[in-house]
Amino acid sequence: MLKYLTRPASLSLLLSLLAPVSIPQISQAADVITSPLPASSLESAPTPKTSTPTPTPVLTPTSPSTPALTPSPIPANPSVEQPIRLEISRSKRRVTLYQGDVAVKSYAIAVGKPGWETPLGTWRVRQKLRNPIWIHPFTGEAVKGGDPENPLGRHWIGFWTNGKNWIGFHGTPNPKSVGQAASHGCVRMYNQDVEEIFQKVSLGTPVKVTP
Repeated sequence: MLKYLTRPASLSLLLSLLAPVSIPQISQAADVITSPLPASSLESAPTPKTSTPTPTPVLTPTSPSTPALTPSPIPANPSVEQPIRLEISRSKRRVTLYQGDVAVKSYAIAVGKPGWETPLGTWRVRQKLRNPIWIHPFTGEAVKGGDPENPLGRHWIGFWTNGKNWIGFHGTPNPKSVGQAASHGCVRMYNQDVEEIFQKVSLGTPVKVTP
């Protein structure tokens, strides 16, 4: 026979004081939470995944400290840079660099000695070389480029050839020869002067040789 037991009053009172507990419900997708979270958990809550990405606005950068630039008007008749040309005077032993019709600078040179005169005429720059190799015209002996004793120095500007031999501007390890008729047809210059001309001329620059 079953006896009905009466709950003690103290137990009933204890149960009545207990508040119901709400358990968050999680859907099958583990990264989507369907029940509300406490405010303290909002910062760490994962962001729901969506199939459509959120567009990011494109902002135009501005700098309040940098004023806007106004383009300068283009002149109606812009000046055209005049072409460079070189003119050698064998008698004066000078080469003059012209820009258009303006003589920009004149340099001392050595020209070809008797029997090896620098050829008269108008030619064009056909070679530009740094640290050229020199080959002796009679023995075929070669002196490597950059050698302090290389008769061509460190810069070569060739403007004449017969298909075998070349004539051009070059430096020299013997600066005392500059101003003389001392070469085998080439135009010797002080090393710093030929380097300066080397930087100004291009392939095709005219070279005129006068008496």
